[in-house]
Amino acid sequence: MKNMMTIALLFVALLTTQLTHAKNTASNTDKILIVLTSHTELGNTGKKTGFWLPELTHPYYEFTEAGYTVDVASISGGMAPVDSKAFKEEDEYHEVFLNDAVLMAKVIRSIPLAEVNPEDYRAIMFAGGSGPMWDFPNNPDISRISAAIYDNQGIVSAVCHGNAALVNLTLSNGELLVKGKRVSAFTNEEEASLGTTEIVPFLLQDKLVERGAIHVPGKAWAENVVVDGRLVTGQNPASAKEAAQRIIAMMKNS
Repeated sequence: MKNMMTIALLFVALLTTQLTHAKNTASNTDKILIVLTSHTELGNTGKKTGFWLPELTHPYYEFTEAGYTVDVASISGGMAPVDSKAFKEEDEYHEVFLNDAVLMAKVIRSIPLAEVNPEDYRAIMFAGGSGPMWDFPNNPDISRISAAIYDNQGIVSAVCHGNAALVNLTLSNGELLVKGKRVSAFTNEEEASLGTTEIVPFLLQDKLVERGAIHVPGKAWAENVVVDGRLVTGQNPASAKEAAQRIIAMMKNS
């Protein structure tokens, strides 16, 4: 499967040399941004990581099927790294993704986060995978873009380790977005079950609580989505689709 993906990515790259993100002319009322990690190293283990594919594909297809335009950005832009371990698990969208030249091109040519204009988007979602634990927390563009979207009555969301984007996310008033808000995120129990407790730079559940969030854990690996105002958070990969559905409902009713 890994070789298939590599070949498919190269093939799509050749087919999409004329594509640019500037061609997207949809209004901001119809646009959603999904942000991926650019980090590839799993600490000092010598193993690779990246973003978790279902946390991109499940929301992406929910959004597009509902009629919204979705852009894909990453911290550094360009090829966003897929955690190949995702392909070891059965998923309804793996083959769909490998045959979707449009979405694959968006992953290959992801928009550098520094180039994102928040006025273009009505909602932002941070996808997980272990990679975000390293390059999401201290990225200034995460706060810049998210705060602007939130202050403009938009939606900020994150799934699984993507919630690492929230630990230092500061609004224009100087307050942390998560302070006093109910959130779900990858739990200490789930981290331990992966054997990565001592590998990740911090435990996400603990860090969010430290930042003043009210962590609402669900059963390990089961769907758990928490909505607090215009903040939508999902605990794990099983929560990605439901998080997107909650966002869609909020956008349609606002």
